[in-house]
Amino acid sequence: MRSRSYTLAIALAAGAVAQVSGCVGAAAAPATPAAVVVARYAFDAGAGTIADASGRGHTLTVIAGHGGAVRAITHGTGRALAFPAKCRVKAKRRCPHVVLQAPPAADLNPGTRPIAYGASVRLARSQTTKGQNVLQKGYSATTSQYKLQVDGTAGRPSCVLVDDRKPTIRLVRSSVSVADGAWHAVECRRAGTAFTIVVDGVLRGVLAVPAALSVRNGGPLSVGGKGASANNDQFQGALDNVWVRIG
Repeated sequence: MRSRSYTLAIALAAGAVAQVSGCVGAAAAPATPAAVVVARYAFDAGAGTIADASGRGHTLTVIAGHGGAVRAITHGTGRALAFPAKCRVKAKRRCPHVVLQAPPAADLNPGTRPIAYGASVRLARSQTTKGQNVLQKGYSATTSQYKLQVDGTAGRPSCVLVDDRKPTIRLVRSSVSVADGAWHAVECRRAGTAFTIVVDGVLRGVLAVPAALSVRNGGPLSVGGKGASANNDQFQGALDNVWVRIG
């Protein structure tokens, strides 16, 4: 469902005022590149193949194992997707798992440009685990990455960036939990050296990152987990309004 908090309005300055000194006019400053929503998923069509509402064609496909599945649930006037509940089996390879993935695409890579990404999440305290992935592109161990996850039994969301040349994990964690069974809008923002996490419109964490940090990789865009393997950091609540904006 497209919530009001996730209606993205971007005001752009279209030009610059030329200053004149004598008979010589100064050239207009170059316009700042527009911020563009490069992927958006509202899940109102249900749990089949999920179209990209941004119009850029990053369709999500359901990849599952051991009986894992997503199911459509009501959220406001629309629908959201619920992921498998917490697995109590000791052998994790036998647990249901599912991830939504869009194929790799260059326009999902921000490089050094500003990026913001987020989702509406609902997670009960009883469903928290060591780590659950909400949204990611790339893998921290082998490539660069941007990621939103919910960490530990406390259920505090965090945002991750990993540079494509220096694979240090840069993590900013929220000071508040979202694991209370209610819906929360969580957003990660990177602009220059500022990397922040926002929960329900309130700034909840700030981290300084290198200005040259670049995220550019050939990995898929994944929602609800990191991949199709059993050890996929399965998200175990419900998601809606997943989006990525670059610029």
